[in-house]
Amino acid sequence: MDFLTDPWAWWVEPFSDNPFMQRALLAGFLAVLSTSVVGTWVVLRGLSFLGDALAHGVLPGIAVAFILGGSVTLGALLAALAMVGGISAIRNLSPLRDDSAIGLLFVGMLALGVVILSRQSGSYVGDLSRLLFGSVTGIGGNDLLRSGITAAVSLGGVLLFHRPFMALTFDETQARLLGMRPRLAHFALLVLIANSIVASLQVVGTLLVFALLVGPPATAWLLVRRVPLMMAVAVLLGWLATYVGILVSFHHDTAAGATMALCSVGLFLAVLFGRALAQQGRKAMQRRGAKRPKGAHSPDGPAPIRSAANESNPT
Repeated sequence: MDFLTDPWAWWVEPFSDNPFMQRALLAGFLAVLSTSVVGTWVVLRGLSFLGDALAHGVLPGIAVAFILGGSVTLGALLAALAMVGGISAIRNLSPLRDDSAIGLLFVGMLALGVVILSRQSGSYVGDLSRLLFGSVTGIGGNDLLRSGITAAVSLGGVLLFHRPFMALTFDETQARLLGMRPRLAHFALLVLIANSIVASLQVVGTLLVFALLVGPPATAWLLVRRVPLMMAVAVLLGWLATYVGILVSFHHDTAAGATMALCSVGLFLAVLFGRALAQQGRKAMQRRGAKRPKGAHSPDGPAPIRSAANESNPT
């Protein structure tokens, strides 16, 4: 109960004199900024399965980058873009539904990553595990710079394609009639999803990035409906989950990425159940109001009716 009895030592002090904690917090905030604004469109368009598939589909790129000694961020981005291109190609050339194309590429990319990993020594597997599950406390200056760039790309892309994304989300036919090129807008959204996933690799890893991509926007959707406000609320909720998750990890020696992801999911469940309880309370009040007799003004019943004669003769 130190977070209540000694709030300064629990909530603030870990960041005051620990540079690695400060970098971890900043990296988490940048990752949330990137994933929440893009994840809002993922939630609104029902593309959660696509986001999960892209998050796992970067595994071959990471593995190849490790083997060749290159940048794992670049390898992950190239793998994500390859999967985006594959999904778009299957969507355009095949009568299959989008979920079938996504499922096929999801399994294929994940299997390819596992095959590559199975051929390597234990040292590679140990290094790759940090990218699968995140290593937010090992963030360096260059990692922060890359996170800042990817967050800026996500924000810029969302602002640039706001109108096409909005039209595509609510009426694809109308978007086509207005000349907004829905296919191009869809491809742009896939690229932004891939970019935000790559931005979060070192924070929560490929296996847990889905929690940041969908968790805060889904929670915000329970609270607000306007898209810009939903994005803002999602970012704030994601920052809260990141802050609490890093502190819990610090004080209780748990995996930082997994703890942050768990806090994001826990926040969604708390808001969901709180909203359900509030709705039940409102319905109960409405039922009590409906049972009250017509014309009742107080618990004691309607006021007595006084005739004109009684008004003139109070005795």
